[in-house]
Amino acid sequence: MNKIERVELMMVDLVPKVKRTDAIQSFVSQQTPMVKIIDSDGVEGVGYSYTIGTGGSSVMCLLKDHLAPQLIGRSPDNIEAIWRDLKLSTNATYVGPITALALAAIDTALWDMKCKRAKLPLHVMAGGATDKVKLYTTEGGWLHIETEKLVEDALKAKELGFYGAKFKVGKPHVAEDVARIAAVREAVGSNWDIMVDANQSLTVDESIRRAKNFEPFDLAWIEEPLPAEDVDGHIRLCQSTSTPIAVGESMYSMSHFREYMQKGACSIVQVDVARIGGITPWLKVAHTAESFNMPVCPHFLMELHVSLVCAVQNNRWLEYIPQLDDITTKGIEIINGEAIAPKEPGLGIAWDWDELMSRRIDAHTAVIL
Repeated sequence: MNKIERVELMMVDLVPKVKRTDAIQSFVSQQTPMVKIIDSDGVEGVGYSYTIGTGGSSVMCLLKDHLAPQLIGRSPDNIEAIWRDLKLSTNATYVGPITALALAAIDTALWDMKCKRAKLPLHVMAGGATDKVKLYTTEGGWLHIETEKLVEDALKAKELGFYGAKFKVGKPHVAEDVARIAAVREAVGSNWDIMVDANQSLTVDESIRRAKNFEPFDLAWIEEPLPAEDVDGHIRLCQSTSTPIAVGESMYSMSHFREYMQKGACSIVQVDVARIGGITPWLKVAHTAESFNMPVCPHFLMELHVSLVCAVQNNRWLEYIPQLDDITTKGIEIINGEAIAPKEPGLGIAWDWDELMSRRIDAHTAVIL
């Protein structure tokens, strides 16, 4: 039986090509932990996760000191067992982002190996529901962008064939948010989707107030209106508005998603493969959402999520935010506003290894044997 013989760790730091701001933070840096796993048959798998500026070094230390050494001698085919054992070994730090991001980097590498061994692309290996998904763009909707430019970007996205656009809300007064939404809706018309994202910046009463003011504009959803820990607040909000409520970007366990779905605290599931801990738990959350008749519209990581949403039946949208352009040799394929699932075996991400090696941070580079 094939065994894991070598694990290579490194991290690169990517600077976003545009300024990214929301109601609570700025996205100034994308620290990208990466894991390469090599087995006794010579099969390699590459996985990764991300931060938005802090915590990358902590993820790398957890990988180097605790998780990667446990992989040596294990069969890479036993993905469920490895995920379970690594999770149990980090019981004192799970649930949380640092542990989830570290688990995700390993788990995605193991799935890359599994697909390559089977000579299948990820979207087929994980389910094979479809080979394309509708795109909406977020990249032109950051909170600092003036309304005129917001409208311009939405019109450009519509012209390019995108099916919708999302922009940030959470301005000091509800009237400011309403004015931005109204301007975009008037420009794009009624048959094109608009989403908004508050990034957990609102209180319960303010989220209810703003949702009521947003209803005339027929939004596809309001994303992260409240802190992710406030399940009861989300229940109250869902009961007070006809606008769908989307959550998941800041949720790190399958049970947290289950609680939201069971209690009617959301209607759209935005599970993030890095923040949930990898492909293994991502698929479980997606299938649970299907049992609640809820769509999956994942957060960020479009280069990986394109395959995952195409693997499941309850997909609806893929979020367009270019992330890996500087360290890959080609981007995702887009035809008529839809992202096409990669056909190559594995995750389907074409890494530029020369660029990766030139950008790696030496302090977070390690080899585990």
